Amino acid sequence: MMDHTKYSPAYYPAPAGYDSWVKKDHIETAPAWCSVDLRDGNQALIIPMNLKEKLEFYEMLVKIGFKEIEVGFPAASETEYEFLRTLIDDHLIPEDVTVQVLTQCRDHIIRKTFEAVKGAPSAIIHFYNSTSVAQREQVFKKSKEEIKQIAIDGAKLVKQLSEEYEGNFRFEYSPESFTGTEPEYALEVCNAVLDIMKPTKEKPMIINIPSTVQLSMPHVYATQIEYISKNLKYRDAVILSIHPHNDRGTGVADAELGVLAGADRIECCLFGNGERTGNVDAVTLAMNMYCHGVDPRLDFSDMPAIAEVYERVTRMQVYQRSPYAGELVFAAFSGSHQDAIAKGMNYRADRKDKRWTVPYIVIDPHDIGRTYDADIIRINSQSGKGGIGFILEQNYGYVLPPKMREDLGYAVKDASDFGHCELKPEEVLKIFESRYLNINEPLNLFKAHFVQEENDMIAASVKIMVHGEEKRVIAEGNGRLDAIANTIRDYTGTHFVLETYSEHALDRESSSRAACYVGLRWADGALSWGAGTDTDIIRAGIKALVSAFNNGYKEEQ
Repeated sequence: MMDHTKYSPAYYPAPAGYDSWVKKDHIETAPAWCSVDLRDGNQALIIPMNLKEKLEFYEMLVKIGFKEIEVGFPAASETEYEFLRTLIDDHLIPEDVTVQVLTQCRDHIIRKTFEAVKGAPSAIIHFYNSTSVAQREQVFKKSKEEIKQIAIDGAKLVKQLSEEYEGNFRFEYSPESFTGTEPEYALEVCNAVLDIMKPTKEKPMIINIPSTVQLSMPHVYATQIEYISKNLKYRDAVILSIHPHNDRGTGVADAELGVLAGADRIECCLFGNGERTGNVDAVTLAMNMYCHGVDPRLDFSDMPAIAEVYERVTRMQVYQRSPYAGELVFAAFSGSHQDAIAKGMNYRADRKDKRWTVPYIVIDPHDIGRTYDADIIRINSQSGKGGIGFILEQNYGYVLPPKMREDLGYAVKDASDFGHCELKPEEVLKIFESRYLNINEPLNLFKAHFVQEENDMIAASVKIMVHGEEKRVIAEGNGRLDAIANTIRDYTGTHFVLETYSEHALDRESSSRAACYVGLRWADGALSWGAGTDTDIIRAGIKALVSAFNNGYKEEQ
């Protein structure tokens, strides 16, 4: 039995009145991004990345467009130290990219960090100490003043060493475990650090407010961020950063509301990697902005390739329903969804509308390297006629009449249901072809000759074969297809009405095939369907008529 009484809120709200972010309905400008995949993300892996893997991941982050990349905790690991030195010594840091290194506010760790980062063209020294009530009481057993002094002493040493070591340094401070810290006290510590570092507009400092462990609902975190933002010293010389984790599953909400509340920068990981339930997902955050028409300044136009590298070098997996990047996030199996999507796609194409307004699909899959045929409409026993028709049209050019799509839909769903499986587009095509296309059994129609008669009727002379028996039949009609239908009626003694006929070009070449579709209504009210293709439109129509007849005639035998 679960016992909820052992829990109570362990966070400390900001003072009242810090809620102006509520009036904003969207993020207008993307924040500065800092990837922490190679440090926070890497330390959370069962098997941390080796040097070669870290280099490949780093190169991918640069290609995506991250301008700040936390590359490790060089004082804590020889691999991370070697990786940082490789970046510096092999000149792998572009001019517009800054590497970031993490260090605790401890004398020997800070010194080793500066030794590791020596000579970097641009580096952020990110120093931190924990400030929460739980950490102060249970781990460090120190007072508020003693904890603040750790931060002050760390800042003094960082500033001193930055003047002694070669390199272009910037600075970042985090009151780690902020979410379990009284906001007024966290502000006091941050301002004490700022008094030591004395940032300027020309050389601003980063103050990072981490949701090290999520303890509250997102709106509480937002009010805390606004409180910090409006009360920091040197605010015009401070880049306010946030680092949300995802323990309560609201990392994205924390980050978005944090930006509305005044944050200028976000530390994040691809696909939400990181300790425990992970860091906030950079992909979801950036693409959320993108779908609101905001340039995220990160390039996820080849999402499948990014996911492939991520999965291979981290040995983690991108969840199939992970926003934007998951294998199934654009997939619609539901018939009603498929129908709406197919109509929305056609609506947009017909009007040549640049805006993306397709129902159920928040962004154009093409924008991130996905395809319509493989990603949007997926066929199983839940699928409908709209989706199945969309698959045939998008992949093979067949535009079936609505009632014919419905008839095919039942056949496709039966096949999926019987096999307990999803059907690929080529399997849908195979069902369509075997069921409707150019069916010449039991009746086959050979050469047809047409003559225009004086009464404007068309006479057709046709060789027909049924079950191996050939006969030439002549009949009239008010058109070629009507004349052919009459020859079949006369020869077989059947009764049907040509209820539906449609045609279109199947290919775009000059010698393109035509596709025709025929629906026949029989004496008992049944409707049978056929399709025909040929480079000649008349022959295609005849093949469709014969196919529809065979599908209905077999039922009458």
